Amino acid sequence: MTDDMIIKPWLDENVLEELYVPQYIEDIAYEVVKHYDFTTHQMTVMATKDEKGGAIWRIDTDKGPYSLKLLHRRPTHSKFSLGAQEYLVNEQKARVPAIIPTINGEKYVKMGGKLWFVADWIETLQQLPQDLEGTKKLCTALGEFHRLTKGYIPPEDAEVVSRLHRWPRTYERMEKKMNWFRDIVNAYPEMPASSTILSVLDMYQEQTRQSIQRLKDSRYEEIVARGNLEAGLVHQDYGWSNAQIADDGVWIIDLDGVSYDITIRDLRKLIIDRMHSNGQWDINWIREMIQAYEEELPITDEIYEMLLIDLSLPNLFYKNVKYMVYSPTEFLNEELKVEVESIIQLEEQKWTVLEELANDRKGGANE
Repeated sequence: MTDDMIIKPWLDENVLEELYVPQYIEDIAYEVVKHYDFTTHQMTVMATKDEKGGAIWRIDTDKGPYSLKLLHRRPTHSKFSLGAQEYLVNEQKARVPAIIPTINGEKYVKMGGKLWFVADWIETLQQLPQDLEGTKKLCTALGEFHRLTKGYIPPEDAEVVSRLHRWPRTYERMEKKMNWFRDIVNAYPEMPASSTILSVLDMYQEQTRQSIQRLKDSRYEEIVARGNLEAGLVHQDYGWSNAQIADDGVWIIDLDGVSYDITIRDLRKLIIDRMHSNGQWDINWIREMIQAYEEELPITDEIYEMLLIDLSLPNLFYKNVKYMVYSPTEFLNEELKVEVESIIQLEEQKWTVLEELANDRKGGANE
């Protein structure tokens, strides 16, 4: 390996292996573990982000199992997430894997233009059941995570990663891209999904505009004016893979995407994921999720409003069709048509549920 070799994504490499990592990256991994005070017996690839250039190994050593992670983001960005992980373990005693220092006391190794780090491997981790009780445990752990992240100050050499002020831009980008989608499906009317998508674009674009106005009329600006430390960190990829049960409770892993934000957005994503998986919007299920979350972090009325506004966007539709811009002729297929038809039915159910959720807070303050 040369000193100037930079790790690149490897998605386009023609391989058959599901957990493929290029040999030069494997070679770097073996160099990285030499910086630690243990002897490595075996390294096993457990997950890859080949489209971004990241990977996770389980490493078996003379001191027990650890995880080795290649972080795909900019080093200054990665320093932000590593600082958060260290803060949660050392200051907040959170159930987050502890970072193992190098022989020189560093919490990471920089090689190939990226940061690598070693952390505890929690042997007893297993996924929670995806029923209501498992979902509630996930929500309670999420509330605890958000509560414990408040007050985090990143290292001086890390960039400040914050999405706190991005809500208006995110909403406006969604509205703008509806125009792109319209142009694309009109350009490819023969594709199976085109007419189905076109039939609801006007409606979803108008709903997005209404969400933009609701955000403007809300207390959003007051919330973000309080700053990053008050807001806390969102995980951004929270779910059954990254929050797993062990003997002593739910552990949260893979923190490399954490960011300052109005943390309720993690719960919004989890609610939508559940309703999509369940195939229906269930008011009682959502109420249980919110109640479980509030066991660890009560939701004020103003943050509850942010949750409802964020849920009002056509999130599922946008998430499932946005990749059409890369390759319309491949993407606008029969499979997408069926998926969009299912989402349309789901979105129709949503509004009654959101109205009931809004009524749950009317007449009572929870500040």
